[in-house]
Amino acid sequence: MRPRVILHMMSSIDGRITPEGWPASADREEVYEAVHRELDADAWLVGRRTMAEFSQGAPRSASTDRLYPRQTWKAPAAGMGPYAVCLDRSGRLHLNRDRVNGDAVIAILTRAVDDDHLAELQRDGISYLFAGAAELDLVYAIRALRAEFGIERLLLEGGGATNGAFLGADLVDEISLLVLPIADGEPDRPTTLDGNPLGARGLALIAATPVARDIVHLRYHVLPRNDPATTAGD
Repeated sequence: MRPRVILHMMSSIDGRITPEGWPASADREEVYEAVHRELDADAWLVGRRTMAEFSQGAPRSASTDRLYPRQTWKAPAAGMGPYAVCLDRSGRLHLNRDRVNGDAVIAILTRAVDDDHLAELQRDGISYLFAGAAELDLVYAIRALRAEFGIERLLLEGGGATNGAFLGADLVDEISLLVLPIADGEPDRPTTLDGNPLGARGLALIAATPVARDIVHLRYHVLPRNDPATTAGD
């Protein structure tokens, strides 16, 4: 069993997610966070680069002679969630805090991460689990989130590569997309979904709701790969 995964993102009408050069908006982030809360998840998940935006201060590495077991560690102050989950395959994130937006942090690592980094995470009160030897096993990771931390409903809010990897692994159940009244058009900018190795997926509309400032909230079920509705020409 795994959590239900909802991809929750905000983009321009052409799918761009990097806001540099966009018209100013005082309430764009407020709308995004309001919908985030309405989706009522136990945790949200991003990649290392996105989570690094929440780091405090300069990196403070640790050094240890201790050999740490490669098993889940839950910080004493983590409580029962909600959680802020980060994919960090190589142990390169130096967050210097145990909570982001009030939510206890969980790092998803591979067993190749060195002991110094595990010492740093324990020092900073960041929970962690292992999913894979040298590459992240996303299926195992989210099953472990449910088994070890009780996460039943997960918001996927990563960059395009992270989102695409989850979709390619058949780990996205629903898409929640806030479409901004902005036409970007810049080439080579990140999009909502990048790098899905298994090709296009069919969707079924749940709702299309206008919200503040001409933003539209779209919600879709992700159809199974063998669903006839995903077949071209049907």
